[in-house]
Amino acid sequence: MGDQKRRRGRKPKNPVADTMDFQMNNTETTSSAAIDDVFSVGNVEIAEDDSPVASTGRGRPCKVAKHADTSAVASPVRNISRVVENNGECVLAVSVAGDIARHSSVVEPPPRWENVVKVVPSMDAVVKVFCVHTEPNFSLPWQRKRQYSSSSSGFIIGGRRVLTNAHSVEHHTQVKLKKRGSDTKYLATVLAIGTECDIAMLTVNDDEFWEGVSPVEFGSLPALQDAVTVVGYPIGGDTISVTSGVVSRMEILSYVHGSTELLGLQIDAAINSGNSGGPAFNDKGNCVGIAFQSLKHEDVENIGYVIPTPVIMHFIIDYERNKEYTGFPTLGVEWQKMENPDLRMAMGMTSDQKGVRIRRVEPTAPESQVLKPSDILLSFDGIDIANDGTVPFRHGERIGFSYLVSQKYTGENSVVKVLRNSEIFEFNIKLATYKRLIPAHIKGRPPSYYIIAGFVFTTVSVPYLRSEYGKDYEYDAPVKLLDKHLHAMAQSEDEQLVVVSQVLVADINIGYEDIVNTQVLAFNGKPVKNLKSLASMVENCDDEFLKFELEYQQWFYRQRLPRQQH
Repeated sequence: MGDQKRRRGRKPKNPVADTMDFQMNNTETTSSAAIDDVFSVGNVEIAEDDSPVASTGRGRPCKVAKHADTSAVASPVRNISRVVENNGECVLAVSVAGDIARHSSVVEPPPRWENVVKVVPSMDAVVKVFCVHTEPNFSLPWQRKRQYSSSSSGFIIGGRRVLTNAHSVEHHTQVKLKKRGSDTKYLATVLAIGTECDIAMLTVNDDEFWEGVSPVEFGSLPALQDAVTVVGYPIGGDTISVTSGVVSRMEILSYVHGSTELLGLQIDAAINSGNSGGPAFNDKGNCVGIAFQSLKHEDVENIGYVIPTPVIMHFIIDYERNKEYTGFPTLGVEWQKMENPDLRMAMGMTSDQKGVRIRRVEPTAPESQVLKPSDILLSFDGIDIANDGTVPFRHGERIGFSYLVSQKYTGENSVVKVLRNSEIFEFNIKLATYKRLIPAHIKGRPPSYYIIAGFVFTTVSVPYLRSEYGKDYEYDAPVKLLDKHLHAMAQSEDEQLVVVSQVLVADINIGYEDIVNTQVLAFNGKPVKNLKSLASMVENCDDEFLKFELEYQQWFYRQRLPRQQH
């Protein structure tokens, strides 16, 4: 390829994964009976027949008429009719014309109904999810945004439950489900939302919804190059769609919606808007994952991501144990690779010791009671950790050791072995989720805010940054906020980052209009720990002036209004 011309402006961004945006109902689409159904051999069972067959390249093998001399027959011209759907069955009619008709005296009879191609029964458990969303307005936290509708995919599992993506029902006001081949939408109830793993669990109270449907069975973790078939209701039509591919990669992925890193599958099957929440089946008809995001970049194509069964089962078992979603535990440390031999020697490691160096420990994590910076983490639950932070996974494969942590449940104990001052110690630690100074999500709750004299105070979260600066907030947000987002650690469970989001213009705050998204450090000389403490200090202040100390050495004063007697 020739050299590409470098564009002026900002350095191009690396390709990043993005959640599969659910299909918006007001999107203009062009569909027809010929393109609504995507036909895939990977999802069909073909009735066996003793007649010779010839491959057509795409679709099911077509039958070829017998003739005396096949070498003299030129390539036949095939007329393939469209897929006809009838009572849950798909028929692929193929007619062969041309030279083969002249050289053959035997004409193959038309296919009988009992020999047609039958759809895998698991597809009947795939449903279409209709959701009405009402998102909070983080920039104007006292109101909500205009509601909108979306559609995505889901599938029925045991226990009268349905799984879909968390981002498909985020900030839901109403959720409805429609089965394949049905004209009825059933009201659904959201049982649990796992934001980190991007999975949501639904149920339907109407008994009619569960009639005649067999739940999906889960399969084991697939291997590389195993065939997978993604089923759902993507953009481009109203009927069910099937696309096929193979597992091309398996590693710890960044889950865009939850801002976490968990095990994920990369496949080359086409995943489009509306596929979110749809199952991925193996060649036995068992579910091996949930479609949830894809990689969008001009240099790549057909890269989709699937939530694998270990993550799905962790979500289901967590809900069954606690009757709610408690999340995936983390170790609560930042670590450094130990691949440099001089670094290993300086840290007192022998030639046969491997591990990673702990850089920092989260103050709110339980591990902070036993682990210290510069400890060398040698093993987790008896599994040795390599110098690059990986552990054995399967034959010929390695994976990040965070996979071992994510397989545990909140509140469970694990044994870690560390090297400290050339001595080996073993600690029994309790795993939990730790508090982030800038949380990745607020679990569906409305944002908190406090207004006094036109000054709007609120807390910073990732949804707030995304609302203020768009999807590219990691490039466009103020440097100080990004530094705290990426590197700052909460010193206590109730610590929050409080900012003046904006100043509502009024006569009493003339001159303060330019204060935007600036952190509040102290009030009347007392540090601000969280929004609740700030509101309490302001309401109980008896001083003549209210003094707010902001970052960048900014101050602003407000004369205290006399309290009214009731």
